[in-house]
Amino acid sequence: MDIRAVVGKNVRHFRELTGLSQEELAFDADLHRTYVSGVERGIRNPTVLIAAKLAAVLGVEPSKLLELRS
Repeated sequence: MDIRAVVGKNVRHFRELTGLSQEELAFDADLHRTYVSGVERGIRNPTVLIAAKLAAVLGVEPSKLLELRS
């Protein structure tokens, strides 16, 4: 599986667990909502700094965004 798709799936998973909308996640991470949408759809290639921002807002370690889930 493409790593971008893995990251996107994990961002969506943790975002939904926290009850945040894409807009709320984007605002809290100081990103644009369409960028977060692109990450979740696996079409954006987030840098490690972006992954760290998203993970911080989601309350997980950045490495959790890279883990394969079934």
